[in-house]
Amino acid sequence: MPRVRIEPLRSYTIEVFAKLGVSRENAEITADVLLASDRRNIASHGVARLKRYVDGIRKGIMDPKAEPEIVKETPTTLTVDGHAGLGQVVSVKTMRSVIEKAKEMGMAAAVIRNSNHYGIAGYCAMMALRHDLIGFSTTNSAPLVVPTFAKNALLGTNPIAIAVPAGSERPFVLDMATSTVPRGKLEIYDRLSKEIPPTWATDEAGHSTTDPGKVLKNLLDRTGGGLAPLGGAGEEGRGYKGYDLAAVVEILSGGLSLASMGSEVYGRKDEPPDVCHFLAALNPAAFGELDGFKQRMDSFIGMLKNVPRQEGAERIWIAGEKEWIAEERNKDEVDIDEPTMDKLRKIAEEFDLSFPF
Repeated sequence: MPRVRIEPLRSYTIEVFAKLGVSRENAEITADVLLASDRRNIASHGVARLKRYVDGIRKGIMDPKAEPEIVKETPTTLTVDGHAGLGQVVSVKTMRSVIEKAKEMGMAAAVIRNSNHYGIAGYCAMMALRHDLIGFSTTNSAPLVVPTFAKNALLGTNPIAIAVPAGSERPFVLDMATSTVPRGKLEIYDRLSKEIPPTWATDEAGHSTTDPGKVLKNLLDRTGGGLAPLGGAGEEGRGYKGYDLAAVVEILSGGLSLASMGSEVYGRKDEPPDVCHFLAALNPAAFGELDGFKQRMDSFIGMLKNVPRQEGAERIWIAGEKEWIAEERNKDEVDIDEPTMDKLRKIAEEFDLSFPF
């Protein structure tokens, strides 16, 4: 895949959002979240998603000028209405408030309703790291995942992200879908005309399939089938654990915010999807001593890394470690596949923008 310089790609992405009526500040927030994904080698949620936002704004599903509104507040909590704005803008601005509350009160949380897709869940969780806080981020999403023993999709991929600061070690960053894979992974395989493993998804009859395009079309048309929960379909791989984790995310995101859950998300055609998020931050210093906690994290991470390895294994990885290494490698440039480059060129033509590559 071609290596693409980040700064001109960021400027181009900001220009596209500006053409759609997004303010400079909010365009920068959204572009930074997308590029953070590419820098961490999570191509499924990077600039490959730009067309999704362009189409969403044009269809009226996303309001380019919306700002988050606090509708209820306590010293440690927030309830926010996103007014169908860009999910990155709504979640990043809300997480800033959550962080300030957690620094003062020891912990804080927010629920957001009436939002949109917010990019990688880990972005908001990792915002807490800059303040030596533990960050949490979850979101519900379009019904893509088939509950255990069901035939039709009902739950979202419903990611869970937890970011924990350390001392000399890299932070521990868990950022995982509660499905076997996120939809974006199928989109990548479909773009590259590759088959998916049979454990990833089911067809309209509930049978395993290796055709990503078929699964994506069935999900779009809601004709049955979808992604398997974490652990796979049925009970053999304990897929009910992923199913129940997805349900917990629905409760925290849509339940606490008194908004959409399950099939209600994206439930009204050509209307805002009412995606809901849950964000939280926890201050280790409120429980003891910050440096001591970081030392404990370093010790624990070292403990994990130094467990005797199975034969042939090069190393033991910690959550987020591969992504940190990718981010360091991709400081100035990122890999963008050709199908995505073609989409970006077409967007540039539509908006009469100069494409920098």
